[in-house]
Amino acid sequence: MARKHAAPQRDGGERREGPSQRQLRVAEEVRHALSAAFAREEFRDPDLQGLQVTVTEVRASPDLRHMTAFVSGLGRELTAAQLAGLRRAAPLLRTRVARAVRLKFAPELHFQHDTALERAMRIEALMRRPEVARDLAPRGEGEGEEGA
Repeated sequence: MARKHAAPQRDGGERREGPSQRQLRVAEEVRHALSAAFAREEFRDPDLQGLQVTVTEVRASPDLRHMTAFVSGLGRELTAAQLAGLRRAAPLLRTRVARAVRLKFAPELHFQHDTALERAMRIEALMRRPEVARDLAPRGEGEGEEGA
């Protein structure tokens, strides 16, 4: 009886925690397909009328059956009603994605509001505060120089 050997792990025997290259590639293809669908699609849902959506990131589950799309409104915040409208439109968008991206299964789409820009702006504001800028200033600046 032949023994099956496990493939050696490239990272020194520890499991990687992040997504695989395949997950990243497929998620990016789904992001492009969703962006194209939002650019072309006219939604009948009143909560989505005239809505301009940016798909900032898509994360894929390991089996590629679920995709979480992080979305933000172009120029303004998405409301809870608009996010609910996107969730209602998920079956239609799933069909559009299935036509654009060749996968064994059409992935279930989940939408979440993207807060990365807001978080970055909050950090930027904190970094500009005088007490933080003082703490981040290089040591020795404004103090007497040693040497000579």
